[in-house]
Amino acid sequence: MITIISGTNRKNSKTREVANHYYEVFKELANEEVKLLGLEDVPLDMLNAEMYSEAGQSEDLAKIQDEYLLPADKYFIVSPEYNGSFPGVLKLFLDAVSIRQYKETFKGKKAGLAGVASGHAGNLRGMDHLMGVLHHVGTDVMPNKLPLSKIGSLTADGKIVDEGTKGAIRDHIEAFLAY
Repeated sequence: MITIISGTNRKNSKTREVANHYYEVFKELANEEVKLLGLEDVPLDMLNAEMYSEAGQSEDLAKIQDEYLLPADKYFIVSPEYNGSFPGVLKLFLDAVSIRQYKETFKGKKAGLAGVASGHAGNLRGMDHLMGVLHHVGTDVMPNKLPLSKIGSLTADGKIVDEGTKGAIRDHIEAFLAY
């Protein structure tokens, strides 16, 4: 199973639009189940004083981990640029799910990354930071990352409209599936 993660909890984000496009193309090309998890749908009760103990993990978060992370062999994360890196909510999510079944959640799994930014760099620095975190928890990250710059000019009405970008995403997915 492949789980695509839209790495922001911002509602109606460009990141979610890109993640939706990845999801549709993955469903077309992958010969396995594909699920999409938007962090805007993850309850923020994962942030609490007891979150660093298995007993203190949010029940809702445990259900998400059981459905989207534990059965997945691969993750694909679409992450926007927030302050020169990736969003804090994505780091919080990764920290929160690392408490219960750490090895089963991360070790030996593969990940792919796409960055989204309104500026020129497509969140290259944030993807490098995220890659470092994923390597630390034992996840193998595909070196080929796709930075999507000037995202506002690539989308319209909630969809990617730029044909070159659509082609680059398809190529990226094909490379990831072969990884």
